[in-house]
Amino acid sequence: MDLALFEPDIPQNAGTLMRLAACLNVRIHLIEPAGFPTSDKTFRRAGMDYLDRVDLIRHISWRTFREWQLQSGQRLILASTKAAKPYFDLTFRSDDIILLGRESKGVPDEVHEASNERVLIPLAAGLRSLNVALAGGMILGEALRQTRGFPLETGTPA
Repeated sequence: MDLALFEPDIPQNAGTLMRLAACLNVRIHLIEPAGFPTSDKTFRRAGMDYLDRVDLIRHISWRTFREWQLQSGQRLILASTKAAKPYFDLTFRSDDIILLGRESKGVPDEVHEASNERVLIPLAAGLRSLNVALAGGMILGEALRQTRGFPLETGTPA
């Protein structure tokens, strides 16, 4: 299971998602350009010492990520407020890539069209969206539950 961040705007969210990926033994992709400098120092505040444990792959653009994804043969699952299918209705596969959009703009139409599946988190009427790190955690948790992909050996409780 992989998690991908499309041009993230907020370093704290990216750091939080990297920490989540490290703790759950999930590879994470950072699709640039980001809305902040992408140095290790930028992520340290939210990612803490977990940054050294994350399997991070950087892609300089959507195009380079897309080429990599197509070569890998992995399915691309986009989390989007514009999707129609609730995330818990999708049957996840262990080699899926869950893609999270930019906090300020989501993703462009080209990315929507390239995605194999689009899922949403149903919300109460009149509300738009969740924090991207929280949304990523919810969807990744369901995907790992379905695929029994959680790490088997546990460390210190969260």
